[in-house]
Amino acid sequence: MRYLGFILLLGLFSYQPAPKFPSKLSDYGLFQGDLKNHVPNVGVTPYELISPLFSDYAHKLRFIQLPAGQSVAYNPDSVFQFPVGTRIAKTFYYPMDERNPKGGRRIMETRILSHEPSGWVALPYIWNEEQTEAYLEVAGGTSLVEFKNQQGKKQQVNYVIPNMNQCKGCHERDGIMTPIGPSARQMNASMRYAHGDENQLDYWSRSNQMSEVPVSRPKFVSYIDESAAINDRVKAYLDINCAHCHNPKGPAKSSGLFLDYRYYGTTAYGMMKSPVAAGRGSGGLLYDIVAGKPSESILHYRMNSQDPGVMMPELGRTIIHQEGVALIREWIKSIN
Repeated sequence: MRYLGFILLLGLFSYQPAPKFPSKLSDYGLFQGDLKNHVPNVGVTPYELISPLFSDYAHKLRFIQLPAGQSVAYNPDSVFQFPVGTRIAKTFYYPMDERNPKGGRRIMETRILSHEPSGWVALPYIWNEEQTEAYLEVAGGTSLVEFKNQQGKKQQVNYVIPNMNQCKGCHERDGIMTPIGPSARQMNASMRYAHGDENQLDYWSRSNQMSEVPVSRPKFVSYIDESAAINDRVKAYLDINCAHCHNPKGPAKSSGLFLDYRYYGTTAYGMMKSPVAAGRGSGGLLYDIVAGKPSESILHYRMNSQDPGVMMPELGRTIIHQEGVALIREWIKSIN
């Protein structure tokens, strides 16, 4: 009995209760006024990415809240390393009609990345039908949404909200959760603030949210910018849509296919590279990329599929990104 009592006492000291998170998005206090309008409170900064991740044609609103009195250190190469206490909010929505942005929208979810002392935690909040509140749903969910695209054509998406564990599939590096988008190369662009347009990195520096921002810094092109060089568009596209998994520290590291922009031009980027344990995902094709031949390239094949056992990315989309596939197709055709 004395031994059992010691074990129980030891358990009391070693047990770490799971952190409790708000059940409602409004409880974070990120926004003022009508929640659906996403007007940031003091200390909450909106941001944009030059080349954002494709998510079934959903539009996104992005915000970061740093701990009071703290800033993030600038670095030119990787996602910024935010201090403990940081919260990143990303809201996914569909305009009723993409030709009329002021004509109303359907908000699907807001994902919160919270930097806890134990590491980053991903929390999905699903918006109600009334569009008045979003509620924490650790199991995720699905919801059918309809909208009209830029051509006025009616679109229908069975929108999937990932559960907390699925978030790890994209956000982990060496088993550690980390943000994906906010980096110098993605944020080195002008954004409209209440006071007017200003480069985001300059604004963060001027408002003491970022330290030691140099004059010279990297910058992606927008992959939808057809006036930009196709090589630069492809580097930006594959980096944001694929490289969070396909890198030497990501969940797909065993594939040996690394689509981080810094690997462009190497064998690891896929040129005449044989797949590793791709199974039927290879479609019977022999190489990830075959110069001049998209139809013989596994990269193009998997991007152009909706088969859950074939398609890439595995998470984050249920339909084909037609413009992304077209970009990769034209790029492969242009390779000599």
